[in-house]
Amino acid sequence: MVKRALITGGAGFIGSNLCRRLLEEGMEVLAVDNLITGARKNIEGIDDPRFEFVERDARDSLDWVTGRVDYVLHFASPASPPDYIKHPILTLQTGSFATHRALELAYEKKAVFMLASTSEVYGDPEEHPQREEYWGNVNSVGPRSCYDEAKRYAEAAVMAAHRALGQDTRIVRIFNTYGPRMRPEDGRAVTNFLMQAKAGRDVTVYGDGSQTRSFCYISDLVEGIVRLLFSAETRPVNLGNPNEVSILQVARLAIDHLGSASRITHLPLPEDDPRKRKPDITRAKEVLGWEPQVSMEEGFRLTMDYFLSTMGE
Repeated sequence: MVKRALITGGAGFIGSNLCRRLLEEGMEVLAVDNLITGARKNIEGIDDPRFEFVERDARDSLDWVTGRVDYVLHFASPASPPDYIKHPILTLQTGSFATHRALELAYEKKAVFMLASTSEVYGDPEEHPQREEYWGNVNSVGPRSCYDEAKRYAEAAVMAAHRALGQDTRIVRIFNTYGPRMRPEDGRAVTNFLMQAKAGRDVTVYGDGSQTRSFCYISDLVEGIVRLLFSAETRPVNLGNPNEVSILQVARLAIDHLGSASRITHLPLPEDDPRKRKPDITRAKEVLGWEPQVSMEEGFRLTMDYFLSTMGE
């Protein structure tokens, strides 16, 4: 029997790539998205009778979903700082109301439930690299708290459903990810740097650029998500690239990759910007047999090729 998956946020960056992968796995896929940060163009190229898109807000009831559902993947939420700072209440409600709506559907359908959580649950970490057991260092009243706390609440809701109701749940903690179907203007480092370098503008780095991130290419992330979905692992699992790089290194890589004459300039560091971020992926290696395969140089090339092709160049 063909399995059927529902993905909230299915027209977003990660969600749209995940829709394609689950179709490749032989599933039927129902994508739900309110298109606040997702885009129809991300899914317009999916020409498959097993795929369906419904423009709806995941915060609303999902009682309109009929038929069998085997997997519910809750990937809806603004995920870049400019987006969730612009939509703080929506972000909090997506982590709370929408999580409960999706959990209720999964319970009714006896489906496996997966939550897309984030490395932001670790806040500005005092443990490095970050293990899943680390409880984090989050400013609950800072400008980023609408996203950080929404995801922390969502994780608590998922674990409550697992413990109290016996629901079959998964939690994936996603670290910085990049690749095709990102919005060029989404405000994240990789897209900012590539677009600025391509246009020959100054490449703007916040602070001195010594803060670090660990960038994972989208195909690697999706592979890990699928392995986790099909596993029996109910604990949170970090998925990210343990190859830690400074933001300044990423800016220089973008300039070098494009042979750009852009200069690097510096802007004040945003409030609550984490100083470092690096996943401990021991659990993913041991439980899923997963680790990233795509180098950052190759990932940059593939990402820029995508942007150039979608811009008609």
